[in-house]
Amino acid sequence: MSTLLWVVLTPIALGLIALGAWFLKAIVQGAVEGWRSASDEDADDTYETPAEVLAEGFLPAARQNTDHACAEPEELVRSGAAAKAGDWQPAAALLAETGRDWERRALYSERLAGIAATDDAWLLAWEAARPGDPDAALLRARSTVFLAWEIRGAKRAQYTTGEQFEGFRRTLIRSREENARAAELNPDDPAPYISEIWTALGLGYPQADMDRIWDEITARAPHHYEAHFSALQYWCGKWRGSEKLAMDFAKKAADAAPLGSLIKVFPLIAHYEHDESDDADVERSPEMHALVDAALADAHAADPAHPRLAEVRHLLAYYLSLQDRDEAAMEQFRLVDGYVDALPWRYWNDKAERYCRLRDETVLRVVENR
Repeated sequence: MSTLLWVVLTPIALGLIALGAWFLKAIVQGAVEGWRSASDEDADDTYETPAEVLAEGFLPAARQNTDHACAEPEELVRSGAAAKAGDWQPAAALLAETGRDWERRALYSERLAGIAATDDAWLLAWEAARPGDPDAALLRARSTVFLAWEIRGAKRAQYTTGEQFEGFRRTLIRSREENARAAELNPDDPAPYISEIWTALGLGYPQADMDRIWDEITARAPHHYEAHFSALQYWCGKWRGSEKLAMDFAKKAADAAPLGSLIKVFPLIAHYEHDESDDADVERSPEMHALVDAALADAHAADPAHPRLAEVRHLLAYYLSLQDRDEAAMEQFRLVDGYVDALPWRYWNDKAERYCRLRDETVLRVVENR
């Protein structure tokens, strides 16, 4: 797999705030320094989905949503639109309604914090109306972390200015207090500690501090998907760990997780993050078959409403196709078709085309063998 880089965002800062929402979302999902991407030269505007694939009900590349992995919940879409218009109350009601559903709370706070980092007028109004509101405090903490990464930009260190690095560092330092305040106001919530992982990653916390953060998270939500995704990034070789540390973390988490938690996919994610081989046989080994089978069983057992299920299905479709398990791959492609902002496609500039090419090859093989 290639290891080329995104080229987004030029120097610092406030003038680029309007572009923030895209990058803020990318932080959590993977488009940051050192993460795989394709060059613009890889894009192929001439690609057309075969008629046989269209006849099966699949959508062409031009109709794939490149901003999400699946359809966003209507209540999240409505509250986000209201926030952009300056009304904080739907967002406040949405977060209050999530209660102790930590998976949804983390997802909703991530999305809303991205909006606040671009324009926080509505969040300022919320904070003024309800001082000490734990939900507003969470959005403040997460939006500050996102803003820090936006200021830094997504280029390699040698292409990042000293001014960017200083703004990045100052903003992340500020986020430490805000993460701590959000945690204090809602002691049961793991989300402030998930936010702190990205502070830790950016400021280079030692591994002992990461262990402390992880203990706080697992004491509250031991099988939390976003928490595991964020922590795995810390342990990857491209950040603060190594391939071995990442694989050990993923395997330990998967072994401990109950069926239906979606955590059994993390050895596959750790493998993908470190796999630079061009040998397709690597993906067809007995070990890789076992990893895919475990993640597939996990997805089958999961709550269909789990907010991260589609992300797992995208990766399953990819590996099932590489393993020539075409019927099973086609089933997963059918369940996610129309949305492509998920691993592995999101590491490519032409993610809709990358998705459609592999999907179409898979579907054509199924059709031909009927």
